[in-house]
Amino acid sequence: MVYYTENSPDRVIGREKAAAAVDVILDRFGDRKKVMILPPDITRAHSGAGMITELLWEKLGDRLTDILPALGTHIPMTLDEIRKMYGRTPAGLFREHRWRTDIEELGRVPSSFISGVTGGRLTFDYPVQVNRLLASGDHDLIISVGQVVPHEVTGMANYNKNVFVGCGGSEAINKSHFIGAVHGIENILGTTDNPVRAVLNKASEIAAPRLPLIYILTVVAPDSEGRLGIRGLFTGDDIECFRQAAALSRELNFTTLPQRLKKVVVWLDPEEFKSTWLGNKSIYRTRMAIADEGELIVLAPGVRTFGEDPAIDRLIRKYGYRTTPEILAFTEANKDLQENLSAAAHLIHGSPENRFRVTYAAGHLTRQEVESVGYSFGEIDYLSEKYNPRNLQTGFHRTTDGEEFYFISNPATGLWKSADKGTEGNSR
Repeated sequence: MVYYTENSPDRVIGREKAAAAVDVILDRFGDRKKVMILPPDITRAHSGAGMITELLWEKLGDRLTDILPALGTHIPMTLDEIRKMYGRTPAGLFREHRWRTDIEELGRVPSSFISGVTGGRLTFDYPVQVNRLLASGDHDLIISVGQVVPHEVTGMANYNKNVFVGCGGSEAINKSHFIGAVHGIENILGTTDNPVRAVLNKASEIAAPRLPLIYILTVVAPDSEGRLGIRGLFTGDDIECFRQAAALSRELNFTTLPQRLKKVVVWLDPEEFKSTWLGNKSIYRTRMAIADEGELIVLAPGVRTFGEDPAIDRLIRKYGYRTTPEILAFTEANKDLQENLSAAAHLIHGSPENRFRVTYAAGHLTRQEVESVGYSFGEIDYLSEKYNPRNLQTGFHRTTDGEEFYFISNPATGLWKSADKGTEGNSR
């Protein structure tokens, strides 16, 4: 059931409107005594979820007992990040999701279902895993808060992804990512009906008796000056609020260009992007807009590692961002990738498939490190001066010597593709 919607493509939804949405939910669930919130982490700093979490705390008071950011495999949030994102919300309410250890299984999606949605390409079953705190039964209301936006694994981010991936365990994260990679990133991006979402929806059915879940979903888009704001707010307890949010996201977060681009330059805010695991949104969200033999330049002054997790970082360094057939062969032959399928999926997603060049200008990685994983190395100081992000907004530009390029100020805010599909990026 959908409880509240605010569809506002032409104007920003501020704190007052967001508070109204929170009031609708709490009026409906006013008798709940022990509430838990699942917000995104700092990698979704622009989602509006921090403000909504703070509003929920203000209105719930002592009834809000736990806040569990949906970290997935990401690095735990620092105290400074918590304060920056969630405002006055007490830091003592926040819990850390440990995706390798703090997990309880609620059931399994059978292998026959996985085989059916993947056309027989995969035949494993899927664990419905969540953080133990969710499964404890101690809470009479769990509020999942987050942003719906194009996503490389689930097509559109959030809804039950926040629960079963963001607060899931290693096996669930690995298998969900691999299902998406095998289906093909360019077949997944921007869709609401795909194999990964089908599996997560089945997981929701299995977990429903244990998890008293409701959702608050935002859609965020920039104004004419590039300032991000909430344009849609959707609340409910089933998939309908997600479908409504996804429809607005497709309207606001998708950019279709008349033809493929020869040069794309993407800026990665150093406060948000510190690894290629996160920074490769620059590749995911632009790959369907880049021409054959084109170039993607990634300005990444904050990137210092490949993986958010040390074990995954080692795998990225070992195998690199090779073509899909190469990574699938590596996975079939090597136990370390078989046990870390999300890493294998990430390597596929981050590969230009020998179709275009990726020049990574990382502030804290050496030429040897960058080139060892299959990218070209870029000098961050030189390229940041040539394509100065402080002077650019998303769109077409020319350098002083006449070179045309397309600039993107934050790849996490959308999806770019061309009307002329050209060559498919995933080699099969």
